[in-house]
Parts: sequence; C-alpha cells; structure tokens
Amino acid sequence: MIPTNRRKADSQSGRAKKIALQLRQAMPDVRIELTHRSPWELLVATILSAQCTDQRVNQVTPALFHQYPTPQSMAISEKADLEALIKPTGFYKSKAKNLVGCAQAVSNRFGGDVPNTMDELTSIPGVGRKTANVILGGVFGKPGVVVDTHVKRMANRLALSCSQNPEQIERDLQAIYPQAEWTAVSQRLLLHGRYVCLARKPRCRACSLSDVCEWEGKLMK
Repeated sequence: MIPTNRRKADSQSGRAKKIALQLRQAMPDVRIELTHRSPWELLVATILSAQCTDQRVNQVTPALFHQYPTPQSMAISEKADLEALIKPTGFYKSKAKNLVGCAQAVSNRFGGDVPNTMDELTSIPGVGRKTANVILGGVFGKPGVVVDTHVKRMANRLALSCSQNPEQIERDLQAIYPQAEWTAVSQRLLLHGRYVCLARKPRCRACSLSDVCEWEGKLMK
C-alpha cells in the first residue's frame, strides 16, 4: 500500500504539472512586459515597477533613458531632474535614491555591466530577490522564480504555497517545478494574476485554471 503522504505528494505534483501545462497553453509566448533594450534598462525599469504598473513605467522610461542612457550618466544625475522624470511611477524620491545608488554600484563595482549572479545583484541598492530573478531569467537565461504580489496571490489561491513570505514562496515553487521551468512558470503565474485572477474581482469564468483551482473564494466571485 502506498503511504498517505506519498499519495498526497503525487497528487500535488500532478496538479502542479497540470497548472503549468494549462498556463502554457493559454500563454504559449510569455515575455516580460517592461520595455527594455539591455540588462541595464530592464534593471532600472524593474526598480521603477515597484507599486506601479508596467504600462506606466513604459511611458516613463523612454525619456529617462534618453536623458541617462548609461549607468555612468545616471550615477552623476541631478536629484531634482531624475525625480521629475520618474515622478509618475510613485515613491519617486526613494526610487531616485535607489537608482542613483544602483547606477553607482554598477559603474564602480561592476565596470558598467549589470552582474549576472544573485549575490552580486542583491548587493546593489534597491535590488531584492524579486528584481534579481527578473534580471537573471529575463536577460541572462538563468532560471529564477519571480515572486511579486501577483505570484504570491496565485501561489496561495492555487495551493502551491501556504506562505505569505515571498522568499518561502520562491522556495516552494522551486521545489515543485523543475529548474528549467522556473522563469516561464513564474512569469505565467504573474501575468495570469495580473489579467485574470485579480485581487478583488477575479475573472473566474474566464480562467483557464478553473478545473484545477480549489480556492474557497472561487465560486463566490
């Protein structure tokens, strides 16, 4: 007889695989929605995206990168000028401080090139694990699980994690999915949460995961 915990693990694994498959069928070509032409531009855009929509960031970055095209130029930017350019993204004073610190670190410690390891990236001001994983998976092809508010919500509602801590959720998803799938799975979870499984009014009738979702609030929404 197969132990109960083994049966539960096999069932969870099968459901997780089905979630990944159905997300892939719904979104075969998944990509980062922040407009960028280089690792540096993606790093800046991701820092600006904190508590801001990607659409709004994409409206701001063309003028920002025209004014400050390199880490070196942003590192010596005038505070007032930088704040004015990024003000529409919200929390512009703290973001400007982080961007200058980030630009100085990339310029002085990494020779102007965005580093490609978790430890190096998270040593940069304003860069946490979420941002680092965006960069690793988005431009360097290194698998990373991005956990933002959408992924956190999706992981909880789909019972892929019961934690509220982003780093624990990252570990839980890493344990469930093969490393080669980390980037794509987390990006699809992010986009599904952004456009379908909304925080306040999830679009359950339009959800491609309805048959595998056991969230108790599903039928009430």
